[in-house]
Amino acid sequence: MSPEALRRINSIAQMRTRARSALPGAVFDLADGAAEDEWTLRRNESAFDDIALLPKPLDGAANRDLSMTLFGHKLSMPLMIGPTGLAGLFWPGGEQCSARAAAAAGTAYCLSHGSVCTLEDLAKTGAAPRFMQVFIYKDRGFTRELTERAAASGYDGLVLTIDNQLTGNRERDIRNGFTIPPRLGPVEVAGMAVKPGWLWRMRQELPTIGFGNYEREGKAIELGAQGLRIADMLDPAMAWKDVEDLRKIWKGPLILKGVLHPDEARRAIDHGVDSVIVSNHGGRQLDGAASGIEALPGVVAAVEGRIPVLVDGGIRRGVDVVRALILGATACLVARPQLFGLAVAGEAGVARVLEIYRSEIDRVMGFCGVTRIEDLGPDLLLRMPWRQN
Repeated sequence: MSPEALRRINSIAQMRTRARSALPGAVFDLADGAAEDEWTLRRNESAFDDIALLPKPLDGAANRDLSMTLFGHKLSMPLMIGPTGLAGLFWPGGEQCSARAAAAAGTAYCLSHGSVCTLEDLAKTGAAPRFMQVFIYKDRGFTRELTERAAASGYDGLVLTIDNQLTGNRERDIRNGFTIPPRLGPVEVAGMAVKPGWLWRMRQELPTIGFGNYEREGKAIELGAQGLRIADMLDPAMAWKDVEDLRKIWKGPLILKGVLHPDEARRAIDHGVDSVIVSNHGGRQLDGAASGIEALPGVVAAVEGRIPVLVDGGIRRGVDVVRALILGATACLVARPQLFGLAVAGEAGVARVLEIYRSEIDRVMGFCGVTRIEDLGPDLLLRMPWRQN
């Protein structure tokens, strides 16, 4: 896509539409879909509609400063890229593309445990600040191995995701028969052939694509007769003791992702966690879970300013970021939108996604009469019907 055509994409919704046109249906659904009836996916977005702002334009905001600091790193805006598995399926070197785009935009990037590239290869880009996602596995030794590899590769923070102890029932993927590596039978090839641009870009990667961090000496870890099945490694019995053990291993910022309940946020602090991410995994795990923005005020109240509170889920406009900040979030993460950008134009597409968010955040702050992120407060909020006061 030409730079001129990319600049004509002016919203995340438009980028999603272009991504849908660029990708085979099964690949698009991998990014776009969620669990079961996808109620939580929809609620992640629709809950923002219940939050109305009360702008104060006469406060004057000719110049706006979107920058903020997180764990000692100055970010250009209160938005970073969250972890998304298999980004390398959307564009060759997808994870590296997104990390470079984030660094160029002056913000942070979090690598998924399920990346196509290895965490070491991502580190070679030099993109920073960068964070690494880990899980609690039945084999605690593998959790420790990933953590130690992240430390050795200079990652700036560890994101322990806790809402994946079971595999979400993602019915779009089931209907599509999605597998890793992708099946390349006649039906699958026919489906991919209708997207020749994607197929041509991915022609060398497709036969061997997989989860880079789960390979040893170039071979995927064998987990039973069906080969690589990460779901078999997840442990529903994970508990706070595992957080304590990880805290002993990892010396940098430890971030707990998947927190919705205020009690878990309080206990996280007691167990040495440095930050929480209010998240329902993009609706991809428990359908029926509260949206991130609905759960945010309770978590903010619970931590009482002791640690940063981040939030993700359904953030499709800069005004959504501003709403979250007003409700007490330190920063927001986006995941699906950067995959849409990748699918459309690789690194340039992700850069455009971040540019769209930046311009929208800046514009909303200007309308509200706010010059600095830290000045966004509850006085700018009119209503939030689902909040219990």
